[in-house]
Amino acid sequence: MSDVDQTISQPTSERIMGRYRPLRIWPAIILLVGMIITRNLPAWWENGPTNLWASAAFGPALCGILVLLWWLTASRATWQERLGGFLAVIVAFIASLVLMHPSMHGVAVMVLAIPIGMAAFAVGAAALSRTLSYKRTVVACLLATVGFGSMCFFKASGMWGNFAVDLTPRFSQTSEEQIAARDSAASDVVSEQLDGDSVEQSLLNPEWPGFRGPQRDGIQHGTVLPASFTADDVKELWRIPVGPSWSSFVVAGKLLFTQEQRGEQEMAVCYDADTGKELWAKPLVEGRFDDPLGGPGPRATPTLAGGALYVMGALGGLVKLDPRTGKEIWKKDIKVTSAATVPMWGFSSSPLVKGDLVVVYAGGKNDKGLLAFDTSTGDLKWSAPAGEFSYSSPQLATLLGEEYLLSISNTGVDFLVPATGEVRYQYSWPHEGYRADQAAILSEDSLIIPTGMGTGTRRLKLSKDGEGKLVAEEVWTTMNMKPDFNDVVTFDGYLYGFDNTIFACLNLETGERTWKGGRYGKGQQLLLADSGMIVVVTEEGELKFVKPDSKKLTEVVSMKPLNGRTWNHPVVVGNRLYLRNAAEAVCLELPVVQPKPEVAVATP
Repeated sequence: MSDVDQTISQPTSERIMGRYRPLRIWPAIILLVGMIITRNLPAWWENGPTNLWASAAFGPALCGILVLLWWLTASRATWQERLGGFLAVIVAFIASLVLMHPSMHGVAVMVLAIPIGMAAFAVGAAALSRTLSYKRTVVACLLATVGFGSMCFFKASGMWGNFAVDLTPRFSQTSEEQIAARDSAASDVVSEQLDGDSVEQSLLNPEWPGFRGPQRDGIQHGTVLPASFTADDVKELWRIPVGPSWSSFVVAGKLLFTQEQRGEQEMAVCYDADTGKELWAKPLVEGRFDDPLGGPGPRATPTLAGGALYVMGALGGLVKLDPRTGKEIWKKDIKVTSAATVPMWGFSSSPLVKGDLVVVYAGGKNDKGLLAFDTSTGDLKWSAPAGEFSYSSPQLATLLGEEYLLSISNTGVDFLVPATGEVRYQYSWPHEGYRADQAAILSEDSLIIPTGMGTGTRRLKLSKDGEGKLVAEEVWTTMNMKPDFNDVVTFDGYLYGFDNTIFACLNLETGERTWKGGRYGKGQQLLLADSGMIVVVTEEGELKFVKPDSKKLTEVVSMKPLNGRTWNHPVVVGNRLYLRNAAEAVCLELPVVQPKPEVAVATP
């Protein structure tokens, strides 16, 4: 029999199998490894460049797209497989987009849906690479469909500090929905709770008047904890749902003030500090700021000064309120005043009140970086240049016998006269990314400027030249402390803070790191100076009482009072610890030895 006759006589299945070849899978394996590497590179590369975060945000999706390119051009699949698989993956992807919760569109698709779906496709194709039939394509496409489709069961509320998407079950009730459904009895309480001399005195002399306390330094005085205690000694007094926001609390006697997002409105809210009951909630701005990384809601913390509450919204509304009722006294849109647009992560400047001025960072061009408004009328009193963008807040500092207003931005540090906005000195230290931290004042002639990835932390020493002008020189710069938006504190000659996502300690004299430990994510901290204790709230909502030990990380007590992503600063007044995140707030009673009243330093 001839060769031709033999070929004709072969069974149909054998002829079909002859069309298929084993897949070339090494490019797919490389791309799967690439997904893992790019996703984890920011965590692995300790002193990487500022924009290294883009590797985790976009790298896995790029590798996923390249998987599809591999399938079309270099997989050795038949053309029927290539075209069929390509079309099936595209259809599955589009169908999942249609069915996904709207909050999953955008970053969640880039960070999760594309990488998971295409990784599942690549794994299926590689596992069945030697299956010489269309079955391998069908299985790979089914796995991709499952990968894409799994995203339909979740909703997103931003991202964690390591660029993982913050997911919750799709049909779970959000804190905003819980608040909307709550039958509030605030109207029955307001007249009784917010009248009287004690309330007036509290509003004029608040224990915790604003962002990071009376001096904006994250240092609390007056509370003394016992030398040893356990988590059982910390008692929960109340727990409530709150609207999303990265705002902290203001404390004035039995009143708490904060900011929240509720539906399409940015709100200022007052709570009873003893019970957590809502006393009033007032809309500030109509609109909803919701960036794909930080999630929805205001960023700044209110400021209570002179018996009035000043609130800055993420969309640019600066509002003065009567703290007794929430009644609006005046409102300014700083976008209009500064000709600035809403920055990527929203307006984040907590208002600073000095005398008859309230100052905020706006980020406008030329001389519209910082804006100072009259506290009585809301009229603009002065404006000054202050870098191109910043997510930190203006602060006051007495340096070399003079009081300055400090503003940190991407260009460095500006030293201004608070009353006039005159720029006395501009210290140039450019940073390619954003700055979102506060300066730590060490003495009248020294301060710490913390900065994130790619730049690090620097100590400056100040002096005056022959003409009496302020000058600064670098003492040291270290890449061993790179806080993102997590502020530092100092205690007994050492600096404590977050080196990206890990807690660390530096020697203030040399800048050398003495230890690094405690994977707390991008949390926040507060120093209880009279207790010699640091209160750390981790990104996952854990509470750590850390002894400021220069030799090693010493955790005294650990507990978990909050659930979910927590970027808000903790507040301690007397024996009360107030915590919140974007979903809930809790008040804890601390086992104090001697709670002393916290009195804010009066600002002339």
